[in-house]
Amino acid sequence: MRVVPRWALLSAALAPVLLIGGWTLAAARQPGGFDPVAGTISALAARDAADRWVMTVALLGLGLCHCVTAAGLRPARPAGRLVLALGGVATMAVAAFPLPSGRGSSTPHGLAAAVAFGALALWPALAAGRRASGLSTAAGTACAALLLALVGWFVLELLAGGPRIGLSERVAAGAQALCPLLLAVALGRRAAAGAPVPDRG
Repeated sequence: MRVVPRWALLSAALAPVLLIGGWTLAAARQPGGFDPVAGTISALAARDAADRWVMTVALLGLGLCHCVTAAGLRPARPAGRLVLALGGVATMAVAAFPLPSGRGSSTPHGLAAAVAFGALALWPALAAGRRASGLSTAAGTACAALLLALVGWFVLELLAGGPRIGLSERVAAGAQALCPLLLAVALGRRAAAGAPVPDRG
């Protein structure tokens, strides 16, 4: 019996592909070019963005992947899996509440993004533990700390109107998209090596 089902491994692998592929394709379709260092991911899905459906679909798919992966990471603690799923739902809400035209702000969009970034940074610490094989408490805490630091960089750039808002957001979001895949692969390798991996439901 597989510790992490194939469908969960597939969703975990698809998440970063959707995110990175989405922002790459969406940026390429913007008239006059798009600066990924200064421009945010959300700008590519804003109401006045060219072919905004590309980034919108990518975000919806990314959020769905996180929810599916959370369901399949059975050895992880339930609290961590729930927070990962919350991050997925919030990511879909980011797509559902796009930024308005004219580079305006949106309270629902901002709240959804804050929940998504926060949940996707914290879940490794909540998923880890002695009984969550493949991710020790120390490793889960270190992973969450790194993700929070990357999110913090993005927040600082955003608040200061810095020149690297887009870069910092992409680094943080990309790392968060890769994290579930790394855990799923680690769990699979431990199982293949014969290490005991309890089923946490």
